[in-house]
Amino acid sequence: MELSAMQLPGLIIAAPSSNSGKTVLTLGLLRALANRGVRVAAAKTGPDYIDPAFQAAACREKCINLDPWAMSGNQIVTLAQRQAGEKSLLLCEGVMGLFDGAADGSGSTADLAAMMNWPVVLVIDVKGQSASAAAVIAGFAGFRKDVKIAAVILNRVGSDRHRMMIETACREHLPEIPVIGAVRRSDALSLPERHLGLVQAGEHDALDVFLDQAAGIIAEDVNLDQLIGLVRGRKLAVGAGDGSDAVIGIPPLGQHIAIARDMAFAFAYPHLLEDWRRQGAELSFFSPLADEPPSKGANAVYLPGGYPELHGELLANAGNFKAALAAMAARNIPIYGECGGYMVLGEALIDATGQHHQMLGLLPHVTSFADRKLHLGYRTLVLSGATALGPVGTVLRGHEFHYASTIKADGTPLGNMATAIGDDLGSAGLMKGSVFGSFFHLICQ
Repeated sequence: MELSAMQLPGLIIAAPSSNSGKTVLTLGLLRALANRGVRVAAAKTGPDYIDPAFQAAACREKCINLDPWAMSGNQIVTLAQRQAGEKSLLLCEGVMGLFDGAADGSGSTADLAAMMNWPVVLVIDVKGQSASAAAVIAGFAGFRKDVKIAAVILNRVGSDRHRMMIETACREHLPEIPVIGAVRRSDALSLPERHLGLVQAGEHDALDVFLDQAAGIIAEDVNLDQLIGLVRGRKLAVGAGDGSDAVIGIPPLGQHIAIARDMAFAFAYPHLLEDWRRQGAELSFFSPLADEPPSKGANAVYLPGGYPELHGELLANAGNFKAALAAMAARNIPIYGECGGYMVLGEALIDATGQHHQMLGLLPHVTSFADRKLHLGYRTLVLSGATALGPVGTVLRGHEFHYASTIKADGTPLGNMATAIGDDLGSAGLMKGSVFGSFFHLICQ
């Protein structure tokens, strides 16, 4: 029997800041719990594609995103209900620092915790401090009355004496907040990174070995029984929503959507694909890097974001893929590209070395990584023309995260983009015939 909205057994792993080690610690917890036989589900706060892929591998189940800026309370409850199912625990990793959100302050991990009335386990990187860690915990515990810091895990502890000094300070000043773990410093708890975050989960040949090793360390250093005990008997905050929203609001691109999926096109939100399925669409997958064309029965194509800039030569030489999409565009079949997918729809992609790679040429633009510039933040996109995503004036909510520059763009913009606080960013993306796209990552409507 599915859990009611008032009984969702959620728990949030958060930290004072990014780079506190909460991602690897979450992975270790997920795998340790799964290995122990706990029926655990995974979620990630906010807009992120990379961490959820690791979490899915860790608990051997899909991981969803819960975004308190882009999604309504009902949408979040709906997704959380579906994800929890009959699981014993929904473990949700926070984003950035606990109270960090969009430019206007909204959409933080704390907002999600307050909305869902989920307890927070605060992960503190204690390298270089001892009793001061207790002061940090005290500050976070008292910052918002609607957010409960239920427990603390000390991370990157240097020695038994180091742990003892911090735990003594915590017991003296914060007796109501238990320290349920102290994870020692270890090179075994690190993952390689690149310009958009961690190297993708699918690129790690020995990922299971890493996860089991991390789980072993976490199981030894964290009291898993205390962790599980934090979620018993908790209910949703009043007004969070009842889960009645059936869909996220994005219409399917077609009745049969062919979706690019490989290391160059890995950034597709599970909730969006599942929503399309629930609206009756059939989904199939193909690999442009393997020079595969979309399914012959497809009447729409979705090119998600990813890392096409790392695979420019392969994509430039993918003749079957390029010919198939050109033929579909000629038949006015909708083809939608996001970020990396949008770059591939263009005439050329210039990689970080300055080398030009010929892309699909279905949209009149050229993008470049030779002169990198960070574009990051929540965005709204108002469609300036009718597309498979909606009529003129449709407002879409999502985010932007890329380093590419547009060095040429002609034609009709897809829409007008603005920041989370409403600052106008001008026209964004392009549309030509049935082909359209932009650097905007779609979350919901």
